[in-house]
Amino acid sequence: MASLQPGKPAPFGASFDGDGVNFCVFSSGAEKIELCLFDEKGAEARLPLPSRTGNLWHGYLPGAQVGLRYGFRAHGPFDPAKGLRFNAQKLLLDPSAHALEGGLGDDPRLCGGVKAADPRDSADLVPKSVVTHDHFDWQDDAAPAVPWGETVIYEAHVRGLTQLHPDIPEALRGTYAALGHPVMLDYFKRLGITALELLPVQHHADEPRLQHMGLSNYWGYNVLAPCALEPSYASGVNGVSAAHEFKTAIRALHQAGIEVLIDVVFNHTAELDVEGPTVSLRGLDNRSWYWLNDDGSDNNLTGCGNAMRLVDDEVVAWTLESLRYWVESFHVDGFRFDLGTMLGRTPEFHADSALFKAIKADPVLGHCKLIAEPWDIGPDGYQVGNFPAPFAEWSDHWRDDIRRFWLYGTLPIGDFATRFAASADIFDHDGRLPSAAVNMLTAHDGFNLRDLVSFNDKHNQANGEDNRDGHDNNYSQNHGQEGLEVSEEVAKQRRLSQRALLATLFLSQGTPMLLAGDEFGHSQQGNNNAYCQNNALTWLNWRDGDKGLTEYVSALISLRKKIPALTQNSWWQGMPEDVQWLDGAGQPMTTTSWEQSGQQCLQIRLSDRWLLVVNSSLNDVEMALPEGRWLCVAPFDNEQQNVREGSPWRATAKTLCVMTQG
Repeated sequence: MASLQPGKPAPFGASFDGDGVNFCVFSSGAEKIELCLFDEKGAEARLPLPSRTGNLWHGYLPGAQVGLRYGFRAHGPFDPAKGLRFNAQKLLLDPSAHALEGGLGDDPRLCGGVKAADPRDSADLVPKSVVTHDHFDWQDDAAPAVPWGETVIYEAHVRGLTQLHPDIPEALRGTYAALGHPVMLDYFKRLGITALELLPVQHHADEPRLQHMGLSNYWGYNVLAPCALEPSYASGVNGVSAAHEFKTAIRALHQAGIEVLIDVVFNHTAELDVEGPTVSLRGLDNRSWYWLNDDGSDNNLTGCGNAMRLVDDEVVAWTLESLRYWVESFHVDGFRFDLGTMLGRTPEFHADSALFKAIKADPVLGHCKLIAEPWDIGPDGYQVGNFPAPFAEWSDHWRDDIRRFWLYGTLPIGDFATRFAASADIFDHDGRLPSAAVNMLTAHDGFNLRDLVSFNDKHNQANGEDNRDGHDNNYSQNHGQEGLEVSEEVAKQRRLSQRALLATLFLSQGTPMLLAGDEFGHSQQGNNNAYCQNNALTWLNWRDGDKGLTEYVSALISLRKKIPALTQNSWWQGMPEDVQWLDGAGQPMTTTSWEQSGQQCLQIRLSDRWLLVVNSSLNDVEMALPEGRWLCVAPFDNEQQNVREGSPWRATAKTLCVMTQG
């Protein structure tokens, strides 16, 4: 075998140039790093990386080819009190690996040691990093580049979205290929969404606790290799690779005008706590890659065992390069950052952290759609509204307040208007736009919409944690009976609530996000933390879907696109061309009417010609509409009577109706 040449300190990972492979990995504390090569029989050859530039270790292997299986071993002190956990007996994944061979099971030999270094070798247990090289015909693919103001996000899981779809070929169900199948493309276009946001597609591992219970990490947030595609979502049809299959789907989605956003996890890794596996960052340089306490223990800011330390120049550069890989190689259009507060931790949160600045300045990433889940569980971890432009953020204020308004009637009408206007009290600062508020009724984490109106309590017993997991404060409302089997009267009230909530979602200013399945009434049987349920509980039940509700959602999205006040992405100034707030008499709201206790009715005039009549009370209410002839528009034209000019309008209890001037 050829010996390693010095190589180059860039890019990170394994880079094939046609004649050989350059390897580069970061470690500030290692004394030596070995490149470990594995043949088809698993025999290992170790070659010390010959060069170090700053804290980047590198070497070039002439003649190496695509498909080469490799890993690293890092030599250095094992001193837990100082946060040093080097152990050359543990094979380590390349943090920049673009593919892995094998999965991560549970075995005590994977642990690097808690108080003393574990002497057992782990090479036969650790997935192997694989050298890849991109070859794909993108056929002049162009990003849809949908303006933020016109964006409608659809959050979905690759497997759960199509695993039970009767019109998708069985061999393709639950795979990357199904995402771009004509059946799904047609559905997305008819529904009207503009962006498909996918739960993690990176190679992930199942936590040992779940393995012991016969469960798996369905959501995929326990990421093992952030630059490697999860292979289990590939169909394997026609012998194409997972990467080729995903790229083909993205190309098809782009041709249909639909953007692709992916969830990324740069807050913790599948190494968990110190009793977990040492398979990558902990072994390469625990003190540089993770936040630690003064005694060398993990500072568990994420609640997942470890927390990534995105501060040093090299780690910031690695993060940017990892993100750029998904944009440049897979043509994704943006990212949603799980536990996004970690991006700004230094360890306190700062909106001008080095990573935020670098992302904004990056010529590739600065033009992507960037969405933060703006919290973690660490000190001052709740940072809603504090992320810098160009980030948008999930708005739990909108979620909780709109639930309170429609399901409990306890939200003051002024607070409802504030949320309806893209939560300007939170997001209108430092040049941020209304699209920064990602409004959501539900997400993968929590109740879905049907369960939100069907259960007062979570029912998570199947997760094996005695129903202790999941949120307790959901602002859900079962309308008088717990569960799905209820009287027709209760079912009617639930339908009214669903529709009012959905109408508010798509007719509010800000960026709407719809959870896949909410548009046809999918239920998870009251489980509000179905992260480990890779089964029919989470897979969307297309056969029994409420097609009428789907048509309602499609009409709402179509209506949204017609109203300039909702798509122009500029803050409302209370002018006729954007918004006018009117009371039940059709007159401008006054300070007194905003402050009136128990007020649950409001008229909202958008772009001068669209009128939203809101009644969240339990009773029908008569209102005087503004002067003119008003006609109900789809999807409200079949449910409400048109009003004669000058006559009062009877607003049905628990409804939102939209009219236009005739």
